[in-house]
Amino acid sequence: MLAVSADHPLAERGTASLEDLADDHVVDLGPDAPAYWVASMVPTRTPLGRRVPRGPAARTFHEILSLVAAGRCVHPLGEVAARYNKPPGIVFVPLHDAPTLEWALTWRTTADSPTLRALARTAADLGPITL
Repeated sequence: MLAVSADHPLAERGTASLEDLADDHVVDLGPDAPAYWVASMVPTRTPLGRRVPRGPAARTFHEILSLVAAGRCVHPLGEVAARYNKPPGIVFVPLHDAPTLEWALTWRTTADSPTLRALARTAADLGPITL
């Protein structure tokens, strides 16, 4: 999904492609965001090789939403973000050629507990699901 301001041309069009990212700015997630995660969420280039401009900077999910609502950028997010967040001034547009995002449970080994193990077993029993 691509988060865009409600008055962005893509909001009216109702669909977007990864090529559209080169025509706007996406949030700069900064040095604290793991590079592998940023690369999976926000490509540096489109499939045709066009550069995806970065900026303004944001460090939290709510900062990203505020910048998008203000029309300062667009930003790719997982479909789960659109499902559970309905901020005013933002439209979530399908990115029809974006790869599927994969998520997994992780936790610090120092925080291991029977409750976490039970959650992990339940998730494994359920198997892959689409959020």
